[in-house]
Amino acid sequence: MYNILICDDDKDIVNALKIYLTDPNYRLLTAYDGLQALDVLEKEEVHLVLMDIMMPKMDGITAMVKLRETSNVPVILITAKGEDSDKILGLNVGADDYITKPFNPAEVTARVRSSLRRYMQLGGGAARPVSLKIGGLELDDEAKQVFVDGAEVSLTPKEFDILKLLMSGAGKVFSPRDIYRKVWEEDPLGADSTVAVHIRHLREKIEIDPARPRYLKVVWGQGYKIETWKDSF
Repeated sequence: MYNILICDDDKDIVNALKIYLTDPNYRLLTAYDGLQALDVLEKEEVHLVLMDIMMPKMDGITAMVKLRETSNVPVILITAKGEDSDKILGLNVGADDYITKPFNPAEVTARVRSSLRRYMQLGGGAARPVSLKIGGLELDDEAKQVFVDGAEVSLTPKEFDILKLLMSGAGKVFSPRDIYRKVWEEDPLGADSTVAVHIRHLREKIEIDPARPRYLKVVWGQGYKIETWKDSF
């Protein structure tokens, strides 16, 4: 059973999402502003959050910033057409994905399934654990931990997946479309901007100086790669 929190100040949207997500494996929780959402998250074990951006009392961006202080639960933003700057801001502060109003029911259910699958895999799936080390950068797939020079850093599920992909293929250049296909497991529509935001956020966490990265490098016009130890130093 997965607990999914739907947070939107528009009750019609909440009710529509509840209909789309009718599934015996889902327990649906509701909130109508950011403060209510944080209260639910404090009291309940939640596996996924669908969060509107524009809400009274506390907006979705502010709520997500506070949520990320204590939790890496996946968050799918609910956005309106024309809110591109809010989408980017949301991704910057830790959102994993977004859906745009008006909703396509099939897209909603697909994105929810994908986010839950990735999150539960991070929590201990059947895949063989992987331990990766490049210089002072370490990734422990079994414990779902990342360390930089011995200090643990907290990553969202999508950030962890991206880093694991790049470290597993150290030295190989992955295009934004490659990364999107492998991490989001979807057709790479809008891949460049979405991946770029996650890469920038990941870089801020694993690099001492993000402007002069030791590990996560951009190969202009091609994509991204994690440098090998030999190449990095």
